This record gives sequence, C-alpha cells and structure tokens, in this order.
Amino acid sequence: MILPRLIFREIQHRFGQAFLVIMAVLAAVGLYVAFHTAGLAADRETTRVMRDLGFNLRIIPAATDEMVFWAQGYATETIPGDYVQRFANKPGISYRHLTATLQQRINIQGMDVLLTGVAPEVSPVPDEKKPMIYQIAPGTCFVGHHVAERLALKKGDTLTVHGKALTIEHCIAEKGSEEDTRVYAFLTEVQEMLEMPGRINEIQALECLCRDPNLDSLDVLRAELTEIMPEAKVIMMRDMAKSRERQRLMGEKYFAYIMSGVLAVCALWLAILALLNVRERRNEIGVLRALGYHALSIAALFVGKAMVLGIIGAVIGFAAGTALTLAAAPSLFQITAQSIAPEYALLRQALWAAPLFSAVCALIPAALAATQDPAQTLREE
Repeated sequence: MILPRLIFREIQHRFGQAFLVIMAVLAAVGLYVAFHTAGLAADRETTRVMRDLGFNLRIIPAATDEMVFWAQGYATETIPGDYVQRFANKPGISYRHLTATLQQRINIQGMDVLLTGVAPEVSPVPDEKKPMIYQIAPGTCFVGHHVAERLALKKGDTLTVHGKALTIEHCIAEKGSEEDTRVYAFLTEVQEMLEMPGRINEIQALECLCRDPNLDSLDVLRAELTEIMPEAKVIMMRDMAKSRERQRLMGEKYFAYIMSGVLAVCALWLAILALLNVRERRNEIGVLRALGYHALSIAALFVGKAMVLGIIGAVIGFAAGTALTLAAAPSLFQITAQSIAPEYALLRQALWAAPLFSAVCALIPAALAATQDPAQTLREE
C-alpha cells in the first residue's frame, strides 16, 4: 500500500484525533490571520489619526531667521515654487504629502488674517497618497472660524482679497489655533495677489519614518534635502514624529508578543497529539516494521499526515480568521473600515508555513515511532 493511501486511511480511521490536529493548526493560522489583518487595519487607522495632527516637517529657505519664523509663523524669504517637484521626482525619499505654500499676513476689511496659498499636494513617485491638506480649486477659498465669524461669512459668499473676488467653498470649524485666522486660496492666485509669481516660502511634508534605529531620522532627512535642494533647510516637529514612531513600534511588539504565545501553545498541542498517536499505534507500527516497512517510511507516515492536516487547517484557518476580522474590525476601525479586505498573501504563506509547522511539531514523535523495535513491540503484545 503506497504512503498517500496509508495517510488518508489513517486520517479516516482516527478522524477524532485528526480533527484535533486540524483545530490546532486552524487556531494558529486563524489567529495569525485575524491579528495580522486587524493589525494592518490598526496601522492604517493610527496613520490616519496621527496624520490628522498635521505635517511634522517644514522645509523653509535656508536664509530664514528661525527666531523671526517662529514669531510670525512663516518665512519672509522665498524659494522657487517648482522646487517641490525635486522632492516628488526623486526615488527613495523620506518625505510624503509634499505641499508648497506661500503665506503672508494681510488686512481684509480691517481684520489681520494669514493668507495662505496652497498648491495641489504631491507625493514621491510612485507612492501616491490621499491628500492631507485642503484641495482648493482656483477662484475659491477656505476661511478660518474667526475670519468667518468676524466678517459674517458663509459658504457661497464672495470674499475680496487684494482686488480678487473668491467664492467661499468652506468655512473651517473652530480649531483653537492659528488655523482660525487663515484664509486659504489656490497658490497661483495668491502669488498673483502678493506679486510673487512662482515663489513659495514653505514646503510642508510628512516624514516617512527611518527604519534603521541606529540612524537619526532628522540627519537622514537633512542629508537628502542637501542633495536635492541646498537652498533650503528642514525643521522637524520631533515630539509629533516620535509619537508616530512609538505608536508603530508598540503595535509591532504587541503583535509579536501575542503570536509567540499562540504559536507556542499550538506547537505543544500538536506535539502532544502526535505523541499520543504514536503511543496508540505501537502495535500497528510493530506489524508494519515486521512486514518490511523501513523506519523512514514509518516516519514519513507521521510527518506526511501532519502536513496534510496542516494544509487543511491552513485553508480553514485563513477563512475563519478572515471572516472574524471582516466581522469585527469595521466597528473597531471606523475611519479606515472600507479598506479592510482579505489578505490573500497570508493564504499563500499559510499553505507552506502551516504544513511545515505541523511537520516540525511531529518530528520527535515520528522519530520515536521509526526507532521502535518491532520484535520488542510484538513480544509485548
């Protein structure tokens, strides 16, 4: 009788024991898939929440006096507006969500406001991202809460800025910050209003965290900036950047800790089941050895059975883990709920990792079965 037939006969004859093995693999794969898929959703959710805190990098002209910059909130010097494309077109850059802006304080109807021209956001090729900042169309503007309240403005009204009429597209909710005194407009139109064609005074960006813990991410960013645009310098909001990194590392460590425990328990479960199976089949193993089956064939029977059950458990575990995540995750991660989907790459991983995991757990019991003395076993019988 060939080995595959022996394996399937064994599974059929001892279906209860085979079911417990499948359940062990199912638990390992299912929990891994559930935690991994939920972890990806949590990472996206955290990224969105932390992203909404704002940009953590400000790239300004190198000649800027930082004392003046922090006092008035923007650089008085300017740089060419097309410099932002130098970042977007360079592969491997550590910046994302690049936004060119031109800011200056002006007076509108007796009120001091911060006029901010915003260009359409760009990301390094080919890593396109959903925009972080307001997307403003030409001829329109967004006004801060205090500006709208003081000037009695609402959506659809017209606001005249330096002789140019802009339609109010949105009145920004109260932020409790400088944002409440801003008027956002399309960058090109603001450049015309301020008579600064083609100029900007800041590029806002979001840092892509450096993965090498031995490197200071700000040093990496400044080195990249010097290579791309020596006329500028970068300021990092370190507390915001560190908060993002700590949140990411915490999630990775938590996932590794949980899965280590799950895999250890499942490995012990599988090993005990394999040992019990060897003990129950001592007589059968003695008969097979007496009939001429080689020790390697006996070992292959146990390892092969473990691998077959591992494949079955992997498929069912992936389905169960995915179903669990799709049912529970949307209520936990409401901002990015629509992006939660089955991770089919995990199925491909499970189809080779689960049978390998099962086989490793069955190696010692298989070795014990293969080294049994058939004469001793049959004498005992």
